[in-house]
Amino acid sequence: MIRHAIVDRDGVLNVEAPAGGYVLSPDAWVWLPRALDGLAWLHRHGVRVSVATNQSPVGRGLISPATLDAIFERMCKDAAAVGGKIARVYVCPHAPTDRCSCRKPAPALLLEAIAESGIPASETVFIGDAPTDLAAARNAGVQGWLVRTGKGRDTERALAASGPVPTFEDLLAAAIHVVPAC
Repeated sequence: MIRHAIVDRDGVLNVEAPAGGYVLSPDAWVWLPRALDGLAWLHRHGVRVSVATNQSPVGRGLISPATLDAIFERMCKDAAAVGGKIARVYVCPHAPTDRCSCRKPAPALLLEAIAESGIPASETVFIGDAPTDLAAARNAGVQGWLVRTGKGRDTERALAASGPVPTFEDLLAAAIHVVPAC
């Protein structure tokens, strides 16, 4: 039984910025189709939702922490408007060259989310679109699920030879797998 879904942000909840760019303002935020429906489905069925995301634009000096907080505020407000709820956002603001312990695939963000939730790792899943997401899940001792949005289709092809990974079209499909429709 899954009682806690930790989700990646870019490519799972929102459309990634073009050409390897970054979402640098609340106005640049664009929801992926059915992502809000997935958040609402999970909340309606009593599943805690956390977000764990690498946000290197802060460490690279491209965005201030206050602007990143404004993006998260919009994200949470939009989710609430459709009946969803994001309990907390866990963020690594460091650049990849900082060699911090919180940047996925390191497990620190997921472990913090699990500890604060009070829900054991055995009842937690991490939903992402990239190999680093699946590695972070493995490193944190939780199930890793893949969505085909964002980098997900490329990740699925790249990992095809390494064995099956639960894979879903998008966040709503994953959410319905967590709590099936009657």
